[in-house]
Amino acid sequence: MKFSLIVCTYMRPKAIVTLLNSVKEQTLYPDEIIIVDGSVDTNTQELFLSKSFKNLNYFLVEEEQRGLTKQRNFGISKVAEHSEIICFLDDDIVLDSNYFEELIKTYTKFPNAMAVGGYATNEIVWNKNVSNLSNKYYVFDGFARKESSRFKLRNKLGLLDNTLPGFMPTFSHGRSVSFLPPSGKTYEIEQIMGGISSYRKEIFSKMSFSTYFEGYGLYEDADFSLRLAKKGKIYLNTNAKVEHHHATEGRPNKFKYGKMVIRNGWYVWHVKYPKPTLNARLKWNLTSLVLTVIRASNIVTTSEKKEAFTETLGRVVGWFSLIFNKPKVK
Repeated sequence: MKFSLIVCTYMRPKAIVTLLNSVKEQTLYPDEIIIVDGSVDTNTQELFLSKSFKNLNYFLVEEEQRGLTKQRNFGISKVAEHSEIICFLDDDIVLDSNYFEELIKTYTKFPNAMAVGGYATNEIVWNKNVSNLSNKYYVFDGFARKESSRFKLRNKLGLLDNTLPGFMPTFSHGRSVSFLPPSGKTYEIEQIMGGISSYRKEIFSKMSFSTYFEGYGLYEDADFSLRLAKKGKIYLNTNAKVEHHHATEGRPNKFKYGKMVIRNGWYVWHVKYPKPTLNARLKWNLTSLVLTVIRASNIVTTSEKKEAFTETLGRVVGWFSLIFNKPKVK
């Protein structure tokens, strides 16, 4: 299958070179690589003038085209006509050598797949020996990982249900795909990680990434995949492995991030559930309150006191803004 890779980047020249060096080592190489650079300096541009990567096209976009969703839509418009699959990677990803081979293989194994996600291996420590483990662990499909304090607290407060990882509960705030274990299996999901994702090109004739998500675009991947899941199947292949290194460059300040956590979280919740029940609304708000209080406690418990304070403030402002100015879900 012919496939294209789109990488949207912003002020991360070192990270993107590391990514592309791992692309060079792939057992299955992209038919084209499209770099969409929203940087406000020329460091990344100069890097691509000095280095050579096979099948690569570089675009430096203007201010009106900056922002993750806008850059993704721009990249899609540049994809070759013969391409069948469009892959997206964040610029701070490093690939296992057979990543694309495993990813593309999934579309053959599951012909009904509209999208396939990859799997980050370096973020969670999983234990395969699940016998004699305490309730401090989350167990799924024969694997276990330590349960975080926030999930244990939510469980005690009745703010957690048994919705499978990668699916959204009626009150949102579910378990992400990071709660799927490294089992070597392919799982059906409805929420894909946009930075390790791929899609059939044909879907973009009728869908695009929402420009509601400006700049950093927190939860834009959830919005897109939730809309797509209403039309077809989405899978995650745990054999399509990457490492995600979470580069700090180019991220928003913590106040803006905290505000996005609440407002963008509310938005994607209403994408899946346009008219949530009273009970679901109550649970969404209570969970948001609990998570905000936990983040506020980090002002005391961590060394990054300023970051914890400003993010907490952003969450509070975002929460109260919903009373007067709710996002309009398209």
